Amino acid sequence: MDKKNISKAGSGKKKYELHRIAHYAFFVGLVIAILSGGWFSLILNNSCTANRIVSPVALVTTLVILGLIVGLINLSIKETVPFLVAAIALMLSGIVNLSLIPGIGSCLSSSLSNIVVFVVPGAVIVGLKAVWRLASN
Repeated sequence: MDKKNISKAGSGKKKYELHRIAHYAFFVGLVIAILSGGWFSLILNNSCTANRIVSPVALVTTLVILGLIVGLINLSIKETVPFLVAAIALMLSGIVNLSLIPGIGSCLSSSLSNIVVFVVPGAVIVGLKAVWRLASN
């Protein structure tokens, strides 16, 4: 009887640790997506069009991996619909031409594009999980 309680407590702790890792991955991905959108360039050079500090391939790869981690680990069943709705809203807002805003428009546009790159892999994973759950029932 005690072994069952210990194994349940251990599995709950592992689940909590994975959930924390996913929260950190989300926070780090969001910060990277926003800051790499040109905000460093705006602060340093007063222009969002300066050369990127990080290579685009490394940036996209990092954001996609972090998005996959968030999609695989983080979401429970009750968080699925709000996450997918937020992902759809972000993807739709990514098509807006924010670069028309003088001064910070190109930074906003780049940051939003990076956020979309970060959110899309998680949305695909969560969408596939939702379809799998529906098909299993």
